[in-house]
Amino acid sequence: MKHLSIGATFLLIAQALLATLTYGAEQSPAAAQPPVIHPDRKITFTFRAPEARSVAVAGGDGLGVGPLPMTKNADGLWSVTTPPAVPGFHYYWFVLDGIQVNDPASETFFGYGKPTSGLDVPDPAGDFYSIKDVPHGEVRERTYFSKTTGAWRRALVYTPPDYDKNTKTRYPVLFLQHGAGENETGWTRQGRAQFILDNLIAVGKAKPMIVAMDRGYTTPNTPDIRQQNMQGAFSAFEKVIVDDLIPTIDASYRTIPDRDHRAMAGLSMGGMQTLFIASHHLDKFAYIASLSGPMIRNDRMGERAQIDFTGPFDTKIAYNRMFADSAAFNQRVRLLWIGVGSAEPDMFLTSIGGAVEALESAGVKLVYFKSDGTAHEWQTWRRSLNDLAPRLFR
Repeated sequence: MKHLSIGATFLLIAQALLATLTYGAEQSPAAAQPPVIHPDRKITFTFRAPEARSVAVAGGDGLGVGPLPMTKNADGLWSVTTPPAVPGFHYYWFVLDGIQVNDPASETFFGYGKPTSGLDVPDPAGDFYSIKDVPHGEVRERTYFSKTTGAWRRALVYTPPDYDKNTKTRYPVLFLQHGAGENETGWTRQGRAQFILDNLIAVGKAKPMIVAMDRGYTTPNTPDIRQQNMQGAFSAFEKVIVDDLIPTIDASYRTIPDRDHRAMAGLSMGGMQTLFIASHHLDKFAYIASLSGPMIRNDRMGERAQIDFTGPFDTKIAYNRMFADSAAFNQRVRLLWIGVGSAEPDMFLTSIGGAVEALESAGVKLVYFKSDGTAHEWQTWRRSLNDLAPRLFR
């Protein structure tokens, strides 16, 4: 990510504020029109900006190819209706004369390295993450001081239903990581992880567990993973997980503090971090899961541009030689879970699918999950967690 000077950053902010005032977008959220999601999953977006020269709507995977130009009526209201969207959560924003602005009628979610508008397209098969009349766990906020970074950090922690009632019960822990451009709020706000777990636990499909979700960076600002030295970035975050977060969770909650009751999983960047960290600490994690995490084919980690995700996966040297002795790996690791969406970009499908094939050919036991029809997006990861959680701590 290109770093802007303070003056340039202030100028961009001022331009965005000026555009909001100039183009009549100063309407309150109550007066703004939220997106309308039609039964056929088409979405109508509207934005009032009478003086604007052009307005478009753009967004993440699942909304289709964008930006989509909007048309203005006589009252200065811009609108567009999209093709049918993929069910699930989608980020979106307006492009107002070249300046990205959020929708005043939308909630914002932390994505793309900043608060970003979002919406949820209903999924007929999405009952597993809906709020139901079942016992509910609680999402707590845990602030702790990191000796690794020399700064205060925040983790969100899901405790299962009856955690406060069954005061003598101890629980296994899943350390669950978000993707690049997101933060520790992603799994509960966009991913609805707490409701997925509530529903699974209620019917006995998943073991009651604690879930710890931390911010996957060690720098104050959200970095662009494409420009990171990944070896250094992942090594620094590894120290946060191992030296700071695990001890904090074990000291603060009624955990079962051993490897047989500890799992790590993550999506995209978080999946890459999971495999990197677990490969150095099999003494701490018996369950490992990568959700849409590109698989590094050998033992090289540097800037992303130098990494080949598409070449043959070398089971003998990849990830600190974790898979070199498949029999030893199978005996030590209770679950290796790898997932991907069937509509993800080729880089992910080729990298992950090729690695799975190589691992299975080498005798490594694993579970391979493919979410039908979803791309690199939260619906893939909601479905992934719904498949993964019942397999943990069995």
